[in-house]
Amino acid sequence: MESYFFIAVSTRENVEICKRHALAGFTQTINGAWAYSEISIGDYVTFLYGARAYNLYKVVNKEALADAESLPPWKPLLFRSGRICYFPFRLYLEPIRQFEESIAKVEFAYIAENLLLRGGYRKTHFQADQTTLQNVSQMGKIFIDKVEPLEMPEHDTFIPKFVRTKGSKPPELFQLREIILQALIRQHLSEKNNFKTFIDQLGLSELAGIEFEILGEKAIEEGHIDLLVKEARPKGSAKQMLIEVKLGRSSKDDVDQLQSYMDEIGDECVAGVLIAERLPRGVISLPRRDIHFWRYEFEGIDIKEPHTFDELLSVIRISSL
Repeated sequence: MESYFFIAVSTRENVEICKRHALAGFTQTINGAWAYSEISIGDYVTFLYGARAYNLYKVVNKEALADAESLPPWKPLLFRSGRICYFPFRLYLEPIRQFEESIAKVEFAYIAENLLLRGGYRKTHFQADQTTLQNVSQMGKIFIDKVEPLEMPEHDTFIPKFVRTKGSKPPELFQLREIILQALIRQHLSEKNNFKTFIDQLGLSELAGIEFEILGEKAIEEGHIDLLVKEARPKGSAKQMLIEVKLGRSSKDDVDQLQSYMDEIGDECVAGVLIAERLPRGVISLPRRDIHFWRYEFEGIDIKEPHTFDELLSVIRISSL
């Protein structure tokens, strides 16, 4: 199932550039590498700026450009701290529908709630659900404007890598962070056979006939759910599973946090899952309601050495304790 993302754009000028060239760009930061890694070819995107949504596109290609600070079309961003951000991570887009809409509309409720509870953007991108994608697929009109080709000088490309040890060399190398691990687990579970194994081991095989979608971080009043698994097309009620992801060692606080999220969702929450590299016996033995403990690992590789997102995705494994 293709995913749908809203891409936060920093300035009005950059929105116009993105639209003119059907092109999305992300900075050389870990958040930029995260967006570039998480959004796949075949996914759908909409630009987001000033509480307005712009157009629907399909991702048709992606590249990471070396020496991008000297490449068009965006000017580097200069912050008060003196930090300069440029845009090495690029998504090439096929325009599908043309619109400009306020995200206050009910059709954008899923993404608007995320922004409201966060108090603003503060992220490169936000994943929306299939209901939102169906809604925007009926907005505006079929895209008929011409896209202006971007003339690029000769340039080299690279594939960003991630490593568990400290130290990074953006934009080519980043320390592995939880947001990257969350994206890996989301994509892993989005594969049909992996998801079937997941719900079978949760003891929820009766849900096998229901179509679920796995969504990235979702804001609720109690905080931010790392991964939300919910019915893609609910009728009457929406069964949900909440997943909390920890890069290293889990703690009692993680269990308490997940329990509070589950309590807020209420009866529609059928399970909570805590996934971590290490789960101490004292954490597993804590009294809890419908919380399951899982461990992740990267099978057959040394994560103290650099690896691409796709390499990590091909060997990540999650298993029930």
